[in-house]
Amino acid sequence: MLYPTSSQTVGPYLHIGLSGLNRDDLTAGCGDLGAAPVVIEGRVIDGEGNPVPDGMVEIWQADARGVYGHPDDPRHDEGSAGFGGFGRVATQPDGGFRFTTIKPGRVPAPDGQLQAPHLVVSVFMRGLLKHLSTRMYFPDEAGANEADWILAKVPAHRRGTLVATAAEAGVLRWNIVLQGSEETVFFDI
Repeated sequence: MLYPTSSQTVGPYLHIGLSGLNRDDLTAGCGDLGAAPVVIEGRVIDGEGNPVPDGMVEIWQADARGVYGHPDDPRHDEGSAGFGGFGRVATQPDGGFRFTTIKPGRVPAPDGQLQAPHLVVSVFMRGLLKHLSTRMYFPDEAGANEADWILAKVPAHRRGTLVATAAEAGVLRWNIVLQGSEETVFFDI
């Protein structure tokens, strides 16, 4: 029997076995989360400006106090009202994705300083040998973004690809651009 290797592509059937974990509303069924819900919407766009209709976007984040819903976070038992912090959605025919969540609190960086509020984002799609990893930062956190240890490593002219823009009340827009002059910054992890 032949087994896939780590260098093989994830598609074209990447949704099989994964869609059972889809969750677009991270606030559903939670009690008081200590923050107002926020909608994050955008599109995954290829290098030619075309939508990616068959991808998958995952987010992972801390709660409003900066506590991750995972046992490896030493403050995990203090988590907010069942907030897990994980979401996953398939992209739509126009490449669109949408999450309802909360703005996370600041979490410690390896040097002990606080990071700016952010979402950890993974992108899966056919043709990729390995998922893409990036972050999304919040536009109303200019001071924290300026001091963030990860953003500080990104050239200044590219940082804007990681910061969402405010739309109507309670909605942020952020596109994931796979190639080209407006390419989102991706991290090698």
